[in-house]
Amino acid sequence: MFLKKFLLSTFILLSTLLVFGQKDWTLKVDKDGIKVYTKNLDNSPFKAVKSVCTIETSLSRLTAVLMDINSTADWVYATKKCVVLKTISASEVIYYSEIDAPWPVSNRDFIVRLWAEQDEKTKVVSILSENKPSYLPVYGNIVRIQHSHSQWLLHPLPNGQVRVEFELQVNPGGNIPAWLINMFATKGPYESFKKLKQQVKKPVYLSMEAPYVKD
Repeated sequence: MFLKKFLLSTFILLSTLLVFGQKDWTLKVDKDGIKVYTKNLDNSPFKAVKSVCTIETSLSRLTAVLMDINSTADWVYATKKCVVLKTISASEVIYYSEIDAPWPVSNRDFIVRLWAEQDEKTKVVSILSENKPSYLPVYGNIVRIQHSHSQWLLHPLPNGQVRVEFELQVNPGGNIPAWLINMFATKGPYESFKKLKQQVKKPVYLSMEAPYVKD
């Protein structure tokens, strides 16, 4: 069980932009209004993952939730710790996160620069990231993730809804074979999106907005 939990958790926890391979996405999960796709990449043995769902909320509120780094552990699968290291602006931070992997697998961690931007014409919000593995030294026996790529796209829809798309590709490092990671790639994204739908409804977010986003 420890290996399965680690494999599931690794895929959902990072954010950095990637130009994905040319092959088509394959639908793997379609449940509770959440779709999870995978596809092979030409430059990596690990599959890319894309999650899609529609959430009843505003662009500004959802952006605020996603940028509320210190609350990430409330909804992102198997996050042990997630803290802001530096606030660059209202829409840009550098943060640290640790993935809780059961013994004897070593925990993984990562450091990324995360920023949000909005297209003035379409109002689509993009949340992008840059992996910064050397920003802090590695502590103890934690394995620092060196390579990760991800992107959030938030599309405004009529009737107070937002279409959410999240794309991710990550190499967790260590000696776990890629075929095992790929086998469980969809569970973590699905569970995280279920919790994200609940997260936006919490009272603390009902009056929260991202000031740099226009609904």
